[in-house]
Amino acid sequence: MNRRELIRNLSLAAASIPPSRAALADIFAFNQVKPSDKLTVACIGVGSQGLRVLLDMLRLPEVQIVAVCDVNRGSSDYLDWGPNELRDKVRTVLQNPSWGDKHPGPTAGREVAQSIVNAFYAKERSKPDYKGCAAYEDYRELLAKEHDLDAVIVSTPDHWHALIAIAAMRAGKHVYSQKPMAHSVWEAREMARVAKETGCATQVSIFNSDSVASKQVHDLITTSAIGPVRSIDIWTKRASAFWKQGLATPTHADPIPDGLNWEMWLGPAPMRPFSRSYMPFIWRAWYDFGCGAVGDMGEYGFDTIFRAVDLGVAERMEASTTDLFPECYPVASSVHFHFGATQSRPALQLNWFDGGIEPARPSELPGDAAMGTGGEGVIYTGDKGKLITAFMGEDPRVLTATGKITRPFGPPTSAPTPFQSSKPQLGGSASGADAAHYLEWISACHGGPPARANYAYEAPIVETLLLGCIAVRTHESLLWDRNKFTFTQGSERAKALLKPTYRSPYTL
Repeated sequence: MNRRELIRNLSLAAASIPPSRAALADIFAFNQVKPSDKLTVACIGVGSQGLRVLLDMLRLPEVQIVAVCDVNRGSSDYLDWGPNELRDKVRTVLQNPSWGDKHPGPTAGREVAQSIVNAFYAKERSKPDYKGCAAYEDYRELLAKEHDLDAVIVSTPDHWHALIAIAAMRAGKHVYSQKPMAHSVWEAREMARVAKETGCATQVSIFNSDSVASKQVHDLITTSAIGPVRSIDIWTKRASAFWKQGLATPTHADPIPDGLNWEMWLGPAPMRPFSRSYMPFIWRAWYDFGCGAVGDMGEYGFDTIFRAVDLGVAERMEASTTDLFPECYPVASSVHFHFGATQSRPALQLNWFDGGIEPARPSELPGDAAMGTGGEGVIYTGDKGKLITAFMGEDPRVLTATGKITRPFGPPTSAPTPFQSSKPQLGGSASGADAAHYLEWISACHGGPPARANYAYEAPIVETLLLGCIAVRTHESLLWDRNKFTFTQGSERAKALLKPTYRSPYTL
């Protein structure tokens, strides 16, 4: 029995029960992995975040990266999460303390990623001339030429997620993709539909979907620690703390950087002159390319909430914001999502705040107690008390009506393990994910149970978030008919935002 068969048989033995982290560790506890049993993977989109995921995958013996793809040949203008963060992670993975000495800043792109992959495998296999990783500018060429490819990882800007993921699934490739899963409501539905149609294994980069903290929140809610939940507040300091929003459309063009295929970067979005106001990283502020703060952080926070409270798609949503701009998300916004009652819970309102806006501080919270963590957090309000957590469910605290705070699971755990090259635990992972998050997707690719953050599960979450984005853009109170895929209350402009108009030839 080879490794692929073993993984499949173990998974089938577990029937429909998703494997635990311990079970995954047992399934993948092999000192040696045969080349024929490795999952062959191509990384599409290898800017800073794509490169971080690539570094994670390199350290997994279950994976063989065979190709990379990006419309940018390479540049040193990407974003670091800390001083020399990206450079130092590459140095750690390659065990080369001099890597990047000549780069003036955070460096990524297809040729950079290709050289990192080849250098890693050359050292690992003691083959100095290893050149097994191909590089492409166009994902369509990659899918056409890489015949032995098992799966792709999509780490492009949001407006490309659906087109690439669906093309890959139709080519028979499993897909791991960045959040938000989609750029429009219609795309989220199409991605889930095609995944079901093709049987491909999928996973969105929502690494907290199976975290200990998320499970703790679920346990506290389902055991009625605070009684039936009536409202939830969630807030983030994005975007103002990380990139600018509320920007006027540029009126002049900047020179297109050498090595960047700007026309292909735009892809399905309308043609426009290149501007440094769009990239790198700032693209998420613009309607045509990103989904603002909601798209950047919403799926993380909503995933834990939806699992804990058993939510479906919101029925009504409205928003208030700072000044609106024709093509760019506002500096800050609050979005209110309404969910009808079900047999298991009462009607509920979920309130989102970004850009530095925060919900009202609970009156019963002691004055010396922090409301959130690092300017972000979640408050569940039930009939018997409140549950306060960090943004992704960490450090859950129960707050009673008398102001008493308890930590049912003890104090927060210590700081994450520093980034290291050891495998498969991954240390302080390059992308923020850990090994188990990747391994459940890899197991699914081998025929095991679906990963927890698969497209079918994430689609209703993303649909709700993207409906909120429409409310932000229109300032309308919207009533959503999910079955008919239309607003029963909402303007024609709002309805037009449900499904994008693609620029030829980049269409689904």
